[in-house]
Amino acid sequence: MSSSQAQDSQARNKCLVLEKDRHIARITINNPPANTWTEASLIELEQLLDELERDGSLSAVVITGEGDKFFSAGADLKTFADGDKGVASTMARRFGLAFERLANFPGVTIAAVNGYAMGGGLECALACDIRIVERQARLALPEAKVGLLPCAGGTQHLPWLVGEGWAKRMILCGEQVDGETAGRIGLAEEVVEKGQSLERALAIAESVANQSPSAVARCKALIMSSRHRGMSDGLRMERELFVELFDDPNQKEGVSAFLEKRAPQWVTSGEGQGREQS
Repeated sequence: MSSSQAQDSQARNKCLVLEKDRHIARITINNPPANTWTEASLIELEQLLDELERDGSLSAVVITGEGDKFFSAGADLKTFADGDKGVASTMARRFGLAFERLANFPGVTIAAVNGYAMGGGLECALACDIRIVERQARLALPEAKVGLLPCAGGTQHLPWLVGEGWAKRMILCGEQVDGETAGRIGLAEEVVEKGQSLERALAIAESVANQSPSAVARCKALIMSSRHRGMSDGLRMERELFVELFDDPNQKEGVSAFLEKRAPQWVTSGEGQGREQS
């Protein structure tokens, strides 16, 4: 996404930059030197995702880190240096709210992991639907090394993606993995060379617009629900949401466009009008 392509670009605070290009939103974590998360930026992320969902015209969100060394190093440990339990409670709540909001965003979320993703940085990527990881990147949940534990979904998302054994190696043993290993164990959906994660993430985000936004939101809800629903309950929900789509204009448009051999013009909640896809 070049500056000439971006229709809307603004610094939300010193830590987050938003750019929108048609149906794709790009969020850059920009808090040098390590792109750490702060209470303010976590609140901002939650509010920003609310705004993007209300927009209704966006089908995908890509998150990356500024520079070529860090995706995000998580929280600045100085925040917890004095052992203030109140501060710990506030930060745990803010991390949880922000990344749960990210995980529940109805569009497709993609993390372009361009460098170190440590602690809350990796948990941000874990909350996304897809992770594109550069080969030189390093990913870890090292909280136990400093007497803490992952509190923003790490202990829950990581085992689901990589299995209990690798989750224990990373969380209990403090093991870092590189991009190659991340791809091999299922932590990365694709591994790319240095400097290529954003371009690849944006290309995948572009493909999402070919899908009905109504169908994508329901499919994502079904996939995510499989983590905590039994098979019989999930199958019932699948059938119910399939029938529910017939109340949505995109169902008729999608089938008609296929039969008429033309590109569909999806209706988005924000625009209330068709969006043609090539």
